[in-house]
Parts: sequence; structure tokens; C-alpha cells
Amino acid sequence: MPDLSYEKAVIKRGDAASFAHIVGIDEAGRGPLAGPVSAAAVILPKGYSHDLLDDSKKLSEKKRELIYEDIIADKRIRWAHSFAEAKEIDSINILKATHAAMARAVAQLDDDKIYCLIDGLPVSNFPFPSEGIVKGDGKSLSIAAASIIAKVTRDRKMLEYAEEFPEYGFERHKGYGTKFHLEALQLHGPTKIHRQSFAPVAKLSL
Repeated sequence: MPDLSYEKAVIKRGDAASFAHIVGIDEAGRGPLAGPVSAAAVILPKGYSHDLLDDSKKLSEKKRELIYEDIIADKRIRWAHSFAEAKEIDSINILKATHAAMARAVAQLDDDKIYCLIDGLPVSNFPFPSEGIVKGDGKSLSIAAASIIAKVTRDRKMLEYAEEFPEYGFERHKGYGTKFHLEALQLHGPTKIHRQSFAPVAKLSL
């Protein structure tokens, strides 16, 4: 289970005045053919704990929803979220769009005394002091919390798109390239939320 070891290590080795708050950052939705990529930034209070909080990928949808509600209801927790929509993804590529969404989420926290723990590899030229932690959503409690916010927020957005585009079944696969989704793409063609730069969609747009 993730804990606050990484957060404590940053404070211990750094200037506490410079890094008053540690921000966990994670994303959801880099792989799908449709919908946005979702990024979240979370600052947990000192000594925070939660019995269920873990990497969002290891949890059921029901547990993710419960933890999400716990996080947003806790006034001690500061968090922010940002989407990068399909148009941005197609314009600058999925990796750059993900990093841009992460930076926008952190900027919303409006705090100049932060240090960011980012799930995955280090992000070059990130506009805030940061380091990458591979599989960080299973190690850092702050990143795990961000993974929950990013995942649940994106899933809820895809449910809205499911109502707008019922023939695609977004409520079932959340935009990932399942057999059902690929068959719907062949039958109906891409929508405005499909990523034109992703190969299965690009082939249909020729």
C-alpha cells in the first residue's frame, strides 16, 4: 500500500521553507481512442491516512467512487484537476498534452512553495520543481490520491459522452479500443471526441 515515505523524504532532504507542500500528480486516459486525458494534483495534510486508498487501477469502480467522495469531502485536502481534450492531444501529441494538463492542475493550486511527485518518469521542463516516481501511484499516498481524482473525473466525463453518443458504448469501455468500440467506429465513423492522431481512428479518417 502507498504511504507518505516519499513526501517525508522530500521535506527531510530539502529546504522546508521552499517546499512547504508536496503535490502528488497522476493522469488517467492516455491510452483510449476517444475522450480526454485527465490529470490531477493533490496535496495531502501531514499525517494523512486512508484505509482503502491505493493505485486506482487496483481498485474496483465502487471503491474508487467511495475514496473520491472521501477526498473531496475532506477540507484538509487541496486538489485540482485538468483535462486535455482530443483536439489538444492531436495537436501536440498525447505525452505533451498529458504533461500540459498536469502543469495546469498544479497551477490551479496557486502555491509557489511546492514540490511535485509525478507518477512515472521525470518530466523534462516541467514548470514546477519535481521528480518522477515509476509506479508512484502504488508507492506515494499523494500520487495515489491524484490517481483516484484523475480516474473518477474522467470516467464521469465519459458517461456524459455516452449519453451524447449512445451508439459508441462509452459507458462500457470509457473510450478504450475494445472490440465493441472498434466495431462502432467502423460503423459510425469518428466523433469530435475521437483522437484523430491515434492509428485506428486515423485510418478511418483517410
